[in-house]
Amino acid sequence: MDFFSQKDTEVQGSKLYVGNLTYSVDDEQLKELFSKYGEVKSVRVIEGKGFGFVEMGSQSDAVKAKEALDGQNFSGRTLRVNEARPPKPKPRMGYGR
Repeated sequence: MDFFSQKDTEVQGSKLYVGNLTYSVDDEQLKELFSKYGEVKSVRVIEGKGFGFVEMGSQSDAVKAKEALDGQNFSGRTLRVNEARPPKPKPRMGYGR
């Protein structure tokens, strides 16, 4: 199955991107929210950016959390929950080489 034929709820891994967070949300609050849907292995809120990452204990836990929380209100904001993607490679800055 290719990327474009996947359903929105399909998750290949167990790490989720969580967007549209208020800047006051911390790791513990996010962990508490996601732990209702399975084991939470790690949480990292990117301070001052309004997003973070949650790694669930399994792919099925990640799917449950995404289905339950994407589009839901949390601290006055509508959450965006998607599978985390690897970071894009940064372009190398060369000087005419």
